[in-house]
Amino acid sequence: MTSATAILNGYRRPNNLPLQVEALRNQTNPPDEIWLWMNYHEDFDKEKQYRLEDLGIDKICYNDHNWKYFGRLALAMLTQTSFVVIFDDDTIPGSKWLENCYTTYNNENAILGGVGLHLHSDTLYMNHTRFGWPNPNEESVVVDLVGHAWFINTDHLKYIWSEKPYTWETGEDIHFSALAQIYGNIKTIVPPHPIGDRDMHSSLLGYELGVDDKTVSVMEQGNFFSLRDGCVQHYVSRGWKLVNV
Repeated sequence: MTSATAILNGYRRPNNLPLQVEALRNQTNPPDEIWLWMNYHEDFDKEKQYRLEDLGIDKICYNDHNWKYFGRLALAMLTQTSFVVIFDDDTIPGSKWLENCYTTYNNENAILGGVGLHLHSDTLYMNHTRFGWPNPNEESVVVDLVGHAWFINTDHLKYIWSEKPYTWETGEDIHFSALAQIYGNIKTIVPPHPIGDRDMHSSLLGYELGVDDKTVSVMEQGNFFSLRDGCVQHYVSRGWKLVNV
């Protein structure tokens, strides 16, 4: 019997959590437990604005610091299930997303995700093609990295910590896929996102919930993308083999 722990990430969009919890509880293969990693932001007041304890989340980790992207990956190391599924705070999965991931994983031992990239340059991050919910793929696609919604064999989490990240500010998706390939020969794959069956999709409201003034890449465009360029260059220099380069 497969088992999974879902980890949600809270920061400036706690208003999306009820939708996320409902979507996870209604999965055809629901997770065993739902955990929440709550990064600190001054906009959030847990006593006055949101009663997260009333959402049916099994474990909540409140932080007095913003650990950004790697904190939830550290929390994942504490799970005791076979798989961990991690969601960005703007990602509402279709009801068959986890079933889709289990089926895909049974065919290919890989890191899976909701949006994957083919990088077309070993120096520039923005030179890429996307697959997944923004650009549906009928069949599984091997990609360089994935994000938005991860599906991970917990035995593979060790690769995240094989090396210190190039930066703690961004690029956890690049870091993980690159090191899993370098140290474990583990591929990264986007499961099918059929146009005719959105229940299989990783995200149903990506554009509606994910494009606002709280999006990091919108707030810090120059620094954000230059750091990601640096991530690509660094991990390629460490031995990361890109799919199409």
